[in-house]
Amino acid sequence: MEFKSINPFDGKEIGTYTALSEAELDNKLALSQTAFSSWKKVPLADRCAMMRKAGQVLRDNVEEYALMITLEMGKPITESRGEINKCAWVCDYYADNAATFLANEVIETDAQLSFVRHDPIGAVLAIMPWNFPFWQVFRFAAPTLVAGNVGLLKHASNVFGCAAQIEDVFRKAEFPEGVFQNLIVHHDATEKIIAHKAVRAVSLTGSERAGSEVAALAGKHIKKSVLELGGNNAFIVWEDADIDSAVKTAVAARMLNSGQSCIAAKRFILVEGIYDEFLSKFTVAVAELKSGEPTANETQVGPLARKDLADELQRQVRESIAQGAELLLGGNQCECYHEPTVLGNVKPSMPAFSEETFGPLAAMIKAKDEKHAFELSEMSNYGLGVTVCTRNIEKAIEMASEVSDGAYFINELVKSDPRLPFGGTKLSGYGRELGKDGMMEFVNRKTVYVK
Repeated sequence: MEFKSINPFDGKEIGTYTALSEAELDNKLALSQTAFSSWKKVPLADRCAMMRKAGQVLRDNVEEYALMITLEMGKPITESRGEINKCAWVCDYYADNAATFLANEVIETDAQLSFVRHDPIGAVLAIMPWNFPFWQVFRFAAPTLVAGNVGLLKHASNVFGCAAQIEDVFRKAEFPEGVFQNLIVHHDATEKIIAHKAVRAVSLTGSERAGSEVAALAGKHIKKSVLELGGNNAFIVWEDADIDSAVKTAVAARMLNSGQSCIAAKRFILVEGIYDEFLSKFTVAVAELKSGEPTANETQVGPLARKDLADELQRQVRESIAQGAELLLGGNQCECYHEPTVLGNVKPSMPAFSEETFGPLAAMIKAKDEKHAFELSEMSNYGLGVTVCTRNIEKAIEMASEVSDGAYFINELVKSDPRLPFGGTKLSGYGRELGKDGMMEFVNRKTVYVK
């Protein structure tokens, strides 16, 4: 079987990749088991040094790697460069902090000594998406490998060029053979990989359907899973907010990566006193964004990664308009490109409110007051994150309990940060990445008791 990587902007072929045969896959799985037996014994300081070197490899090759991201999935080149640099940051972060995170935790009991130590568990399979093809992998790989595990990557088939480069980063950083392996396989091979005795856990970032299927397979084989799935984030603006600042933040929160982000702000819930002002200023700001060839430095909005994604967004726009939403900007599609679109008068029954919209579509929703805004926010099956814009910081902090999502940002867009745990609730998945929590997901917290 062959996989083709196609540039979504011009339809040109970027590369062709041949799937592993069953025998080749078996060999890679066996190698991961062999590699783990020696990697786990490598001193932590040495593992950290290699991860820090991986960060430097990323910085040294930022233009090459950023270009591959842009060619394969259409991200504007300036954002692709930012993605590579963020990957370098996460490598440095775990290299700097792993010793603290993995230190023994002494617990006072009636024992002479009792403590918890943190041991690696084995090979961890990462099933990763195309929208942040480097970042999603490195935020998994940095803590997982430094902790002493080995990694297996099953990347999205439209970014296999990025997957090959990621494997090369670890090779250039002198990680031992088999510690990180790229698997070019069809999704039909997923169960075979999860079932293999070397694989002890799986981490998936992707769709709700993919997460459900992988979690079921992991459960069947008694393997741990961490899922980071879809999102339908609310961006709430109170009447006392700095509207100009909120609009600037909102545009970035919705249009980053051409709107193709699980944590993008998708539902803009505006208290009615500022609804018209915010809507007017936001629409003007979005209209000024420059669309074009994604390798151009001035481009801010590129194509979506595939035509079917643009088709789906167009369906959501048209169905919402048919149900009464007001088209304020954009609304058109051409192949993989979808215009930045603003819909007003969006109601909970409409696709633009109730479904995850993966592209440059902003749904404007009017709330009676702050309480109603939180009620509207909670009317979602997803739970990744919420933004609240206000000058009353103390009140906003007090109301954090009103939100069931995994993140609550005040006057800032929801974003991932190596220093903070990241993950969702409800259909957005379970488990946490990043921070100390991300490293603890794939270690054996072993109790040691001495009498």
